[in-house]
Amino acid sequence: MASFGRSLSELQLTGVKPLSNQPSFEQYIAEVGDKVTSALSDIIPSQWDVPTTLKESMTYSLLAGGKKLRPLLVIAACEALGGNKEAALEAACSVEMVHTYSLIHDDLPAMDNDDYRRGKLTNHKIYGEAMAILAGDGLLTHAFYMLVKISRKHGIPADQVLSIVEDLSEMSGPRGMVGGQVADMQGEQGLTDLSQLEYIHLHKTSDLIIFSLLAGGRIAGADEAKLEALRLFGHHIGLAFQIQDDILDLIGDESKLGKKVQSDVKQEKVTYPYFIGLDASKEQVEQLTNQAKKTISEAGFDNPQRLLEIADYLMNRDH
Repeated sequence: MASFGRSLSELQLTGVKPLSNQPSFEQYIAEVGDKVTSALSDIIPSQWDVPTTLKESMTYSLLAGGKKLRPLLVIAACEALGGNKEAALEAACSVEMVHTYSLIHDDLPAMDNDDYRRGKLTNHKIYGEAMAILAGDGLLTHAFYMLVKISRKHGIPADQVLSIVEDLSEMSGPRGMVGGQVADMQGEQGLTDLSQLEYIHLHKTSDLIIFSLLAGGRIAGADEAKLEALRLFGHHIGLAFQIQDDILDLIGDESKLGKKVQSDVKQEKVTYPYFIGLDASKEQVEQLTNQAKKTISEAGFDNPQRLLEIADYLMNRDH
């Protein structure tokens, strides 16, 4: 798993205090990452007769590293409300499958035409375009299979699981991530104002982040007020996350990012730094992060500390 790259002392400087008698933030994300990776490596039931190449193609991208941010948010949100972490792990795997499918398809020649993802050759460079498309299709549909099992396996009320399925359908589909991707493609022809770019960021990136938080909250039985707090928290950190990506594309370290920098410039993509400048973009990330933390801090969660730590990490990350 990729390191989140922040020491305990750095976290303390941001005002986030470590939880007493619990692992540090770095230990926590490593432990969550290991659990998610282990679960993802065994997602296809052994009794299923699935073509070997399809399984290999799906697994290749699913286990290619990365920050596992969305699974981390599912589990952290569930823990913040004292929920069932094993049930949350199922939802965490589901959202990582949807995220990975989107990356496989984004990298295709018809989309972004990228050769590398997370420092490795993209799926279609290894398995060919047709198999990459089908691997993405397989991950997307299997994600819903994982979700519907949560009620039977862990005793989570069926109506809560149904709401999670509804959320993922909405936020990964035409109103959500797919719609954001289409807006991004069309935007390459020339964006004229910041609201268009914000739409892309909110739907292409933020929606799955919001879903992750809501899924964890629903598994823990969150009431509507706490779900709304998670939704607003996700809105803010999701937008901050994408603005930080825009910044890192300009000034990031290729060895840490695992991909070429200034790709947005080369593709003539309009970004936050293009509209408002680099310094103003950094200020926007900080403001959004502070708003997100304020929302969670005032929402009455049992244990919000991990969510606050994640917000600080996202603001300060370098990859």
